[in-house]
Amino acid sequence: MNIKRGLAALAVAAMSVTALAACGSDTAQDEGTPDSLSFWYYEEEDAGQTQAWKKAAEMFKKETGVTIKFERKSFTQIAQNGSQFLNSDEAPDLMESNRGNGSAGVLSTMGLLTDLGDYVDQYGWDKKVVGSNATTAKYDENGIMGGDTWYGMSSYAEFQRVYYNKDLFAKYGIEIPTTYDEFVDACQKFVDAGVTPIAADAQEYGVMWLWWQLVSKNADAKFMDAWHLYKGDVNWNSKTLTGATSTISDWLDKGFISKNATGMKAEDTTQAFIKGEYPIYQTGTWNQGRFAKQIKNFDWTAAVMPDSEYAVGCAGNLLVIPERSKHKDLAAKFINYVLSDDVQNFLGNAGGIPVAADPDKITDEKSKAMIEEYDSYASKNKLSYYPDYAASSLTDAVPASFQELVNGTKDSSAVLKDIHSKYDSGVEEMGFAN
Repeated sequence: MNIKRGLAALAVAAMSVTALAACGSDTAQDEGTPDSLSFWYYEEEDAGQTQAWKKAAEMFKKETGVTIKFERKSFTQIAQNGSQFLNSDEAPDLMESNRGNGSAGVLSTMGLLTDLGDYVDQYGWDKKVVGSNATTAKYDENGIMGGDTWYGMSSYAEFQRVYYNKDLFAKYGIEIPTTYDEFVDACQKFVDAGVTPIAADAQEYGVMWLWWQLVSKNADAKFMDAWHLYKGDVNWNSKTLTGATSTISDWLDKGFISKNATGMKAEDTTQAFIKGEYPIYQTGTWNQGRFAKQIKNFDWTAAVMPDSEYAVGCAGNLLVIPERSKHKDLAAKFINYVLSDDVQNFLGNAGGIPVAADPDKITDEKSKAMIEEYDSYASKNKLSYYPDYAASSLTDAVPASFQELVNGTKDSSAVLKDIHSKYDSGVEEMGFAN
């Protein structure tokens, strides 16, 4: 069944959040060369991709004389209110968009994103962004990723890794785990020593991501196809789901995750890890560049949670050109700079994961190890994306369910039942049944 544009619009517009500040795209007409292009994004300033985009902007200005006007928003602002602004005169010339059926997929069915097919042919982007990295950039007529139409372009990739404070591990005589059993054992040893091991926020997405990594640890292709692509029914009684949910509950009871997580946001846990307050932090690789710059007092290492069949992540958020953009050709030219060899190689050494770099040009050892680990999963189609990609409503709904688990107002079985209900209603709002 096709996604109904009215339902898609309702699903996105119904989620309320503080509106994006009216910032306005430039007022130059199509036929003229503008002084600047407006670019909305939500990455941290120290993130590798932000640094790469700004390098591309310098190169772009040198050739065109046009400045890229970077306007930083929050993820929540763009994810929840972006459709309203893309459908208005406030639409920027270029925007970072979350990928997945419930985000870029919905926007594409609403006619708010430019079909990039001609630009892909012109610049040869499909020779650079390939395989798993292209899946989240292309959508079918129903807004399901993996289709034939390019509605965005990935310029980087990202995935969830467990970051370890090596100094805290050494202080307590605990080895960095290389198996899942060792991971659990290390957490228990920290608790026994009076240390809460895992930094995780429940007010935003941290606990949800940790849960999805546990799901991904034991998932298979059939499960992933059912969850993300609506191919078959999701087995809600499977050990994949019940085991992951009960494990989060167990870790809360054992003190692996603090009950204070209910009042924490992602920035809180990120800052706490940077300050050396936690030995373990699972977070996205978008933070790796930040860690490389800001962590001065301890050594760290990182890897996907041990013994995981899938890694949580995929090609990065999309650079999209709004249908209302006044300067589409120039916006596409900027994207081409972002995908250039110079910028992609720069990204790889700045703590990001490039989609089109020369591996021999990556000299930073921590970055190289991260890129190689990502490729080891991506090359085998072992990326599990994120759980909220299936429907736009899940970005808020799933974290809300886990907040109740952290609060103790629902047990693990009730939380999974709640997620099941929200998943079904969210997918139904998308125009599908699962």
